[in-house]
Amino acid sequence: QVQVVESGGGLVQPGGSLRLSCTTSGGDLSGYAMGWFRQAPGKEREFVITSAGSGLYTYAADSVKGRFTISRDNAKYTVYLQMNSLKPEDTAVYYCAASSISTMRRVRDADYWGQGTQVTVSS
Repeated sequence: QVQVVESGGGLVQPGGSLRLSCTTSGGDLSGYAMGWFRQAPGKEREFVITSAGSGLYTYAADSVKGRFTISRDNAKYTVYLQMNSLKPEDTAVYYCAASSISTMRRVRDADYWGQGTQVTVSS
């Protein structure tokens, strides 16, 4: 059983940056793909970005390519989501997820979820 806990959300102005952290416990992080999803009010949860266990493979949704990056420190059991050039449409609850599927991109691919952290982009 892997526990996942997100942190780092908050309020940021359009064009600003924010870094989310995801700490895990209960498993070897290198054995899991780690990713981020988000859910805006009234919308379904959607894929944002993923990183395979080694960290060598990453994939981002078109809506965040060039603005968001994912990194991981397996030794510290931590995954980061760096968000730059934030837009109001990035406002959502962001969820960290762990998966045994190396190419995790779908909500149903995730095995473990965090509780989510709110990101609000507004002036």
